Amino acid sequence: MVLEDEAGSDSIEDLHSNGSLRDFRRTGVVSPGRMRAIDKNAMALGVSGSQLMESAGKSLAGVVMEYAPEKVLILCGSGNNGGDGFVAARYLQNVCDVDLLYYSFGDMTPDAEANLRTLLYCDVSVHRIRCPGDLIAAESLFSKADVIVDAMLGTGARKGLVEPYLSMVRLADSVGAVKISADIPTEGFNADRTIGFHLPKSPESEFVDIGIPLDAEIYTGPGDLTMVPAKKSGSHKGAGGKVLIIGGGPYQGAPYLAALSALRGGADIVRVATPCMMHYPDLIVSPLSGGIISGEHTEELISLGESSDCVVCGCGLGNESHDVIREIAPYFRKVVFDADALNYPLPFGNETIITPHSGEFKRISGSLPPKDLYARGMSVRNFAGSADGRLTVLLKGATDVISDGGSVRFNRTGSPAMTKGGTGDVLAGLTGALFSRMSAFDAACISAWINGAAGEKAAGLYQNGLLASDIIDKIPEIMNMEI
Repeated sequence: MVLEDEAGSDSIEDLHSNGSLRDFRRTGVVSPGRMRAIDKNAMALGVSGSQLMESAGKSLAGVVMEYAPEKVLILCGSGNNGGDGFVAARYLQNVCDVDLLYYSFGDMTPDAEANLRTLLYCDVSVHRIRCPGDLIAAESLFSKADVIVDAMLGTGARKGLVEPYLSMVRLADSVGAVKISADIPTEGFNADRTIGFHLPKSPESEFVDIGIPLDAEIYTGPGDLTMVPAKKSGSHKGAGGKVLIIGGGPYQGAPYLAALSALRGGADIVRVATPCMMHYPDLIVSPLSGGIISGEHTEELISLGESSDCVVCGCGLGNESHDVIREIAPYFRKVVFDADALNYPLPFGNETIITPHSGEFKRISGSLPPKDLYARGMSVRNFAGSADGRLTVLLKGATDVISDGGSVRFNRTGSPAMTKGGTGDVLAGLTGALFSRMSAFDAACISAWINGAAGEKAAGLYQNGLLASDIIDKIPEIMNMEI
């Protein structure tokens, strides 16, 4: 939430919905990374990991029961996918004979371990597999099973199957039992049915509802932080992204606020191209002659932008430089436009994020966004969709709306204290830092949440005395919070 200069701004009370926000749920296949974020958001909303596992395991058992089996064999690993299998075994114990094989190469996840312990009190034959040799005595279990359930690895799987999983898969595929996989089939396991939890993780998957709150999916949350790429050991300077900030003129400090925010957001190298020279030892400044950005700077800005992973443009720019911005924008691979760059005709890079408030949205679209949240989401989606996949919109407000023309999400972090000038520049710089190393839609969603959460932290200290720079100082704390 950023309310700086919010022409036609909304209060939270205005943002009730006349339509169904269910219309903004995802459809189709979801990536494992996005699903982990949704799970974490659900936990932040009060649904525990053990509740999610219970619901997933019960749903999995329900699918198995459709075959009215006499004997079921469940193959489990040590992660949460294995935990789903442990729960399924408990629900199946009174309807058929259940054998369960599990391999644990290290510490189990706490929820999986708790459900494994519970099986000690159930009518389930549990067999621990420590090595491929342990499977020799268990081979008959494969041939006798009517249904074999794969709960070995799930979304946590890596390429290249190792023992004893390799032998477990080989034995399962050698028999004629019905084969069911939980979430994602283990590599080489030829599943007859794959049951995704909440959403399908592969094109051939079905899916079952496990009680995840709607808000965990359509609103941003702390789980979204799991989507931010971590730096690998041995990373070199620049691996976190090279960001160029183009701005300044009438408003001298704006591009520097954006640049410092980009650094705090994880970018490794941040350069400011501006006619307003200020000295910050952490920033590289390319001074531009004159009082505003003009046509004489075109070639230099194109050169700087082409060597950057992302360009942030518009902070403190003024209204006299729009033609220059439109001319240089097509040369940029990834670009974030904010503030005075948001004029009609709208400039476009190859991939573009814009961060307007309501007044700026009217300036580029012709109408104010509706106050009703459902209609607002539809309006932003339609506008983003008119750009043929090139545009992601982050509409700032009491509740932010983010859309790439297909997906729509909302963000409600923030504080009324964030009406101070410069808070939009902080958001733009942070968005550029994340966009330099991830997709436009994910970068816009996550930056909105981080910026608002950092603003809440800063407002807790400074109340209405909050400065935009106070938000910058809180960004690392939010990004590194324990999830």
